[in-house]
Amino acid sequence: MDELRSIVMRAESRWTATGIPRVSMVRSEACSDQVYEPMLHVVLQGRKTLSVGTRVLRFYPASYFVVPVHLPAIGQVSSDDAGGPFLAVSLALDPSVIASVLGGDGGACRENSEFVVSNAGPDHIDAWLRMMRLIDHPDDIAMLAPMIEREILFRVSQGPQGDMLRQIARGTSRMSQIRRTIDWIREHFAETIRSEALATLAGMSVPAFYRHFAAMTAMTPIQYQKKLRLLQARRLMLFEQREATAVAFAVGYESASQFSREYARMFGLPPIKDMARFKVPEARESTDVFEPKNAQLSN
Repeated sequence: MDELRSIVMRAESRWTATGIPRVSMVRSEACSDQVYEPMLHVVLQGRKTLSVGTRVLRFYPASYFVVPVHLPAIGQVSSDDAGGPFLAVSLALDPSVIASVLGGDGGACRENSEFVVSNAGPDHIDAWLRMMRLIDHPDDIAMLAPMIEREILFRVSQGPQGDMLRQIARGTSRMSQIRRTIDWIREHFAETIRSEALATLAGMSVPAFYRHFAAMTAMTPIQYQKKLRLLQARRLMLFEQREATAVAFAVGYESASQFSREYARMFGLPPIKDMARFKVPEARESTDVFEPKNAQLSN
């Protein structure tokens, strides 16, 4: 762990590319509000609290979490007992790679597995150490990284979150159906969404759609959309210095007062007071804020 942490100490205070396909690292001392892509998230040092819908997850060193779909989340990190920064690594999940590891469509699994934080055993951490050592040996990445990635995925598949990986690998799973609706919401988050249309897109009845969507995201479709809107609003105000009322309408709100109330409920302060906490040059240095596919919105 000490060697692995020393490598990740090179990261910036945002998710930092490593030169290894799908592998990123982060060194942070601040909150992290963002939309997490499907990934394996492993904490190496410090602590993290992640609020995903109705669930609150607490991470500690050598713990991991499988993010099955794009999830808007509110996170808070803290240093370790000695004051060292929060350190973590991630592996973006490719369904085709997972399927090749698990064989075909991943085999039998329990669908709607709940979010959990799991312990990363010595073999899991050892595989990550060998993966991160490749940063200093770029000529070896093309040959060795795919094999180590498969080993990491195999280790996870043998643990309590293996069913999550199997669902990701299965193109016909409920997770795949819900992922289609999530992609649509992310593309159209500023628009009015209708449950019946989303259920049709997922190929489910409305009650089944709601049940499976909540199982995958720990929130309803409307709550999911609301978090996307508010994260995008914060990005526009932080990085583009746009006025709160204009941003409220840009992300789909019909009432500036409703926007202010929901913003304060999510971030702890109304928009103007929240923005006052940030200095623009510092804010521009961080990219841990959601940037949706249709980020260019008009007033």
